[in-house]
Amino acid sequence: MTRTVDLNADMGESFGSWSLGDDTGLLDIVTSANIACGFHAGDPDVMAATMKNAVVKDVGIGAHPGFPDLQGFGRRRMSVSYGTLGNMVRYQLGAAQAMARAAGGAVRHLKLHGALANMASEDIGMARACYQAALSVDPEIIVMVLAGTAQQQAAQEVGCNTACEIFADRAYNDDATLVDRSLPGAVIHDPAEAGRRMVEMVREGAIITASGKRIGTRIDTICLHGDTPAALAIAVAVRSALQDSGISLAKTNGAAL
Repeated sequence: MTRTVDLNADMGESFGSWSLGDDTGLLDIVTSANIACGFHAGDPDVMAATMKNAVVKDVGIGAHPGFPDLQGFGRRRMSVSYGTLGNMVRYQLGAAQAMARAAGGAVRHLKLHGALANMASEDIGMARACYQAALSVDPEIIVMVLAGTAQQQAAQEVGCNTACEIFADRAYNDDATLVDRSLPGAVIHDPAEAGRRMVEMVREGAIITASGKRIGTRIDTICLHGDTPAALAIAVAVRSALQDSGISLAKTNGAAL
């Protein structure tokens, strides 16, 4: 049976005069875009331009909320009450919806960024607070979750439309969380390796960890980080490897868990 997966990338992460990532190039390759909402990266002009380009390229638009941490790019952990956390998600999702609508599109999905995502992959209560907040704004939104983690458990509990995600350019721990970026081998820089890993994981229906452990999971979407130097090359390699293996690409519609 032919498999179909979504290929998504984080983007819209430039800010003012500072440019980060090749969003234009990535939008020719991916099927979904996770667009920064101004807290960890991005600004109104960057959001508007990225949303407009995504609409032109018929790429699915997603909100990519993170912690309010421009200097740390949202990758520093913060202690935030669930109530405040929920309002942070609502605020960023609302901004994304407005900018997408103005560009002639709509926000289809939501995916947590950086430290917020990593913490929610370990803490089901935190993930639940984020997803319930998003659903209070849009009950039909697709929630992208780190497959096999507390994020997936929380999404199942709240009953939302879900897309289970794996990463092309990150190594995994044996509990399905991502290897900390400070550790050797945490980020995959070789495009060929990234492509090979994704074909293997999709075919097996499993996350393959750094130790070789297999963790069975539904795989709906594959993520590429747009801020890495090899992002575009990895995107091309992953797309080609998947298609060469008979795996087709399309925007995710999510499904109940």
